[in-house]
Amino acid sequence: MVGKLRGALKFVHHEASGGVMLLMAAMLALLLANSPLAALYGALLDTHLSVKIGEWGIDKNLLHWINDGLMAIFFFHVGLEIKRELVEGELSTVKQAALPALGALGGMIVPALIYIGINRNDPHAIAGWAIPTATDIAFAVGVLALVGSRIPPALKIYLLALAIIDDLGAILIIAFFYTYNLSMMALLLAGLGVVGLVVLNRRGVTSTAAYVLMGFFVWLCVLKSGVHATLAGVITAFAIPLTPIVNGDRHKTSESLASRLQENLHPWVNFGVLPAFAFANAGVSLAGLTLAKLVSPIPLGIALGLLVGKAIGVFGFSSLAIAFGAGSRPEGASWTQLFGVSVLAGIGFTMSLFIGMLAFPEPQYAADIRIGVLSGSICAALIGYLILTRAKPALAPPSSAKR
Repeated sequence: MVGKLRGALKFVHHEASGGVMLLMAAMLALLLANSPLAALYGALLDTHLSVKIGEWGIDKNLLHWINDGLMAIFFFHVGLEIKRELVEGELSTVKQAALPALGALGGMIVPALIYIGINRNDPHAIAGWAIPTATDIAFAVGVLALVGSRIPPALKIYLLALAIIDDLGAILIIAFFYTYNLSMMALLLAGLGVVGLVVLNRRGVTSTAAYVLMGFFVWLCVLKSGVHATLAGVITAFAIPLTPIVNGDRHKTSESLASRLQENLHPWVNFGVLPAFAFANAGVSLAGLTLAKLVSPIPLGIALGLLVGKAIGVFGFSSLAIAFGAGSRPEGASWTQLFGVSVLAGIGFTMSLFIGMLAFPEPQYAADIRIGVLSGSICAALIGYLILTRAKPALAPPSSAKR
């Protein structure tokens, strides 16, 4: 248990540092989009990059390379973390997973209902129902780190587990609800690639190059299939073995290929991929921004879904789980602290912007999505921080918290 706690807290530290980089990248994008350099910023993101072999090739602008290519690496990293937690981490047993799983479920259902209620009269706007259902791990944990030692470690683990389950939910939502114009031939080829990944896993292959090549093939096929290419990253991650690596002298190390890749990718994802995504997607012009624009249905539905829906959904479902014995309150955490963390779950940012891009690919909706996500996430961060800095810890750990 101690080893798991140390590993999870190390992950929290990484995510907190990455949250600072995310914030800086998002602020830079906002500054550029509202400065005399706005045209240069837009031209940069519209710069086309091509990769061609004979008649076959991929031609996309920089924005799409980041969203379809770099974000596949992010989803690969998320997939590795989900697999590790499900197999040997904080989500490996029903008792451990119950509370964050139910909290995450509430944190997806209630925001979606709020968004749908506000946009019920616009059939096209309903497509954005999933935007406020996501939680940004890096930002949420980054804000939690600012609170410092006043938050018990168990509550930090709860937020981390909740955000990981939330990511899994977002992946499933993308796969089932934001997939269009399927190419069966490309899907068939992608399926063959998945079979290849399974074979590599079952044969105990621990060569990084083998999985990278097969994963790249799956990514290309998924990209051409109509399913969003980032899902190839998750599929590849689930195929990476968690068994200890055997060296040439048949000596087993304590490290698996999955843990090695996760550790090596952490700085690249947190300090490269995610800031690049934030820089490419957070830039929204505030020219002509009015109160009427802020409270128009799409931005309002997103913002209230994140700020109000997440708090009610996560805290409400978690409270019910604790009341009915399906889970136990994190050790040392008060109800006020649990509510504060539930508010922090409303920081959607990365995943919310990503889902918004899939829900509304039309350029005219870009500002609405970004305004809604940024306003809701910023308010959730500020309010959550204020609650947690003023909340008193539990007088004594709940007796049911012992596992």
